[in-house]
Amino acid sequence: MESQRNILLIGLLFVSFLLWQQWQADKAPQAQAQTNVATQTVQHSTDVPESDASVPATVTASKDLITVKTDQLDVKINPVGGDIVYAALLSHKLELGKDEPFVLLEQTPGFTYIAQSGLIGANGIDSVNGRAHFTAAKTEYVMTGDTLDVPLTYTAENGATFTKIFSFRKGEFDVGVDYRIHNTSAEPLSVQMYGQIKQTVRASDSSMMMPTYRGGAFSTEKERYEKYDFDEMAKANLDEKTQGGWVAMLQHYFVSAWVPQANEQNILFTRESNGVANIGFRTPVFTVAPGATDNVAAKFYVGPKDQAALSALSPTLNLVVDYGFLWWLAVPIYKLLMFFQSIVGNWGVAIILITLTVRGALYPLTKAQYTSMAKMRNLQPKLQEMKERYGDDRQKMGQAMMELYKKEKVNPMGGCLPILLQMPIFIALYWVLLESVELRHAPFMLWINDLSVQDPYYVLPILMGVSMYVMQKMQPMAPTMDPMQVKMMQWMPVVFTVFFLWFPAGLVLYWLVGNLVAIIQQKIIYAQLEKKGLK
Repeated sequence: MESQRNILLIGLLFVSFLLWQQWQADKAPQAQAQTNVATQTVQHSTDVPESDASVPATVTASKDLITVKTDQLDVKINPVGGDIVYAALLSHKLELGKDEPFVLLEQTPGFTYIAQSGLIGANGIDSVNGRAHFTAAKTEYVMTGDTLDVPLTYTAENGATFTKIFSFRKGEFDVGVDYRIHNTSAEPLSVQMYGQIKQTVRASDSSMMMPTYRGGAFSTEKERYEKYDFDEMAKANLDEKTQGGWVAMLQHYFVSAWVPQANEQNILFTRESNGVANIGFRTPVFTVAPGATDNVAAKFYVGPKDQAALSALSPTLNLVVDYGFLWWLAVPIYKLLMFFQSIVGNWGVAIILITLTVRGALYPLTKAQYTSMAKMRNLQPKLQEMKERYGDDRQKMGQAMMELYKKEKVNPMGGCLPILLQMPIFIALYWVLLESVELRHAPFMLWINDLSVQDPYYVLPILMGVSMYVMQKMQPMAPTMDPMQVKMMQWMPVVFTVFFLWFPAGLVLYWLVGNLVAIIQQKIIYAQLEKKGLK
């Protein structure tokens, strides 16, 4: 039957999509981005410190680190430079069922992932030759209210005082970094703030089933969201001047990002050296008059890809939740999923409600599909007669079939439209489930305690395969079907079952429920068609 071919079509389309997506993630060059930077000259980036000889390799074990704990973050700040060298996300666990928090930033032997910031320029306190050594009132800070400020101070040789203040808020993953400069000298001070994220180049754990991205990204006035991976950083340094903007390091479910002032003309840059990648920003140079006090600030986000929290920092920062080319479809699906979850309080049930909504919306097309299939079945005797008449003359057979379809007012492709509409919905939902951190460690029921990973006992994929087999049995093979095609269709439930073994449980749940609804819809539609004499 035509629907059997449609199942084969959707399988081939989806496999092709995954292969293309994986190739894009691993190999495809972002030609436009490379072209943009290849013709530019990087300026001033050498003023930004690349490394700190004074920072020990095992810096996270240093007794001199300043520890800050809020309800969401466990942060360690190195007084040398005032860099954030460790950040654990207390409300996100490393593994399901364990108390160990997920650590996003850290500096250990062989791996560095830290957030640096400082003041460079003619009177800057940070340079390639050394960093400012700050002092703090204490080495441990614990949030007890709604906010917490951690001030670090440094006095320059000319007597000017630099205070670096880290500001934390209850329930938030963003950190305010504010430099307050009190110029007690007789000369004006010319400085420029920078912030950068430094990470040892590490391969992504991406696979065909889970094509996740690890690397840099940035936003400018012209480009709302652009990935800039480690290979691109090694080939060419980014140097973009823009009002506002942001830079980030991405990985599956989590992100770290610097967001400078939106009303300033900032410079975004990258650099890769000795296997360590940097992506950062520089503010315009500003001058502090003698006897005056001035400040410059930026926001640093270190946490999950929470779209609401990211949008609050920058209108485009939520784009790090990358839904691909079907973002326009994935965004309303995500919002609808969030709406259902807010009502039922269970992500698995929310996925079921999404499935029912999609299937319900497509029901008129589904009915048209099965009506077309029923008409095609009624033509089978005539088609079989044509096959016997024309034998192996496929050209004459095809012409005769098209004339018959025209005479009987049957569209042989009438069964394809619902499948073609479901395909982008399926892919969009796939990306929603893949990218939404809300589903990480989200339970459904019984043995499904994490909808973002595969079913540990493969029950859902097997049930999905059984549902496909039932659907196949409800639709008898057409006598005009090629024997090889018949064999392929008979194996499709098995192939799909194997294919879905590694899919996130949430996605398999969607497909399984969709099949069950389709079976019920088939029975209802077939009963209606039988009354009309079409079955």
